[in-house]
Amino acid sequence: MTRRTDWAEYTSGSAGPGDDAYGAAAAPYETDPSAVGPREDGAARHGDGGPRQGGGRGRGAGGGRGRRRRERAESSAEDGGATSSSRAEKGEPPRDPVEQARAICLRLLTGTPRTRRQLADALRKREIPDEAAEEVLSRFEEVGLINDGAFADAWVESRHHGRGLARRALARELRTKGVDATLIDAAVSQLDTEQEEETARDLVARKLRATRGLDRDKRLRRLAGMLARKGYPEGMSLRVVRQALEEEGEDTEYLGDEAF
Repeated sequence: MTRRTDWAEYTSGSAGPGDDAYGAAAAPYETDPSAVGPREDGAARHGDGGPRQGGGRGRGAGGGRGRRRRERAESSAEDGGATSSSRAEKGEPPRDPVEQARAICLRLLTGTPRTRRQLADALRKREIPDEAAEEVLSRFEEVGLINDGAFADAWVESRHHGRGLARRALARELRTKGVDATLIDAAVSQLDTEQEEETARDLVARKLRATRGLDRDKRLRRLAGMLARKGYPEGMSLRVVRQALEEEGEDTEYLGDEAF
């Protein structure tokens, strides 16, 4: 049965590096587990440079063993506390599967939006049980930390204006990230044919100078091939390239589609 988890911290803010959602993982660890302080009775511990205290069986084997047992017990108690907090200091996720999944997702989402599929793959790679992963991912969707629709919209906007990718290439990239087909269609519909063709013209204009000196057919293949790799339809690519070549004085009257 899935453990009950207090999810209130998810709605307290974004998953930034300083967010309280990280809990103890963000707190500094100031205790040196190897430091051994003075005993409460004022006597120095064995090995700290102070004089040994007499009494009991003194230097006998029994007294030495008893003293060593006490020191080991005290050291073990100190080490136990250090071990429990050292995981938080190092940013390691807790051992509970749900809390571990939550910490992994928050860390992956810091500064970089990701799809639900990407996070699910990351949790599976780290061998998080499916039940715990599903609980965390569903809750993250509820509070808006995972939003595949917003991810797809932002991806289209960024990749079209930044890389000049057309709708076909953008849809292919979003599919590889696990975005649902309905969300992909809605995102790529932001771009219409006129906007795609305008971007294609800009791409050809920037590349055109580098092809000067080549024969006409080779220029056509190189420029149209560049547009094809970015997802532009073949008909649009040929039309845009022909027009650009004609503006430079190239004769494209008998240039057939077979050149592409």
